[in-house]
Amino acid sequence: MKKPIIIVGIGEMGGVFARGFLRLGHPVYPITRDMDMRQIAEEISDPAAVLIAVAEKELPELINKVPAIWHDKLCLLQNELLPKDWASLAHQPTVISVWFEKKPGMDAKVIIPSPVFGKQAQLLADALKTINISARVLDNSEQLLFELVVKNLYILTSNIAGLRVGGTVGELWQQHQAFANEVVTDIIALQQMLADTQFDREPLINAMLAAFDGDPDHKCMGRSAPARLARALEYAEQFNLTLPTLQAIAADQ
Repeated sequence: MKKPIIIVGIGEMGGVFARGFLRLGHPVYPITRDMDMRQIAEEISDPAAVLIAVAEKELPELINKVPAIWHDKLCLLQNELLPKDWASLAHQPTVISVWFEKKPGMDAKVIIPSPVFGKQAQLLADALKTINISARVLDNSEQLLFELVVKNLYILTSNIAGLRVGGTVGELWQQHQAFANEVVTDIIALQQMLADTQFDREPLINAMLAAFDGDPDHKCMGRSAPARLARALEYAEQFNLTLPTLQAIAADQ
């Protein structure tokens, strides 16, 4: 029998990965809100992986509750991830930038292959492969940071720009490119501040546009868009960073 895998949060994403792990032959143990992780860790001290599949807004509080014995097995999949989010851990977790969409009652829809890096990277990629979701294992943490920023740029640009223009990501770039570029400028400035790293603008934009091309009909403005804008401006205020386009969009709301 293969080692078990712990999944914290059994929503749509957790369910996708659970299917893949089961197809690989791993027992899957879910942890829900009313369960004590410390007690489970005493019973299952050496799992193959511990996948945290809660929403991004729940991650900061939850990650500090993960038992230390599991830290080297942790896998994260949330949006808006950066290294600061796991800085409190003794070990770097495995991190996957998820580029497939899963909604209730629908199969997963792949936009582009999902990059993943870390100790359990191949395990996650193999699990997704069993259910026809493509992933690619990265070589180092520098590549991971780039991929995380690309995903953040995609989500924040499309969601926040969508608050003003609506439509799809394809329409955003085709019909509102000047405005989209202004949003991109603010988002890259924010990401550089949060990651304490300078990025080349062109590779980030090209990677974002490849994702736009992967699903040009993807709607810009998801239900999380207002919260993403508010969170971005909160970060900007903390760092005394001026984001003129994002502030103007917020003033319109």
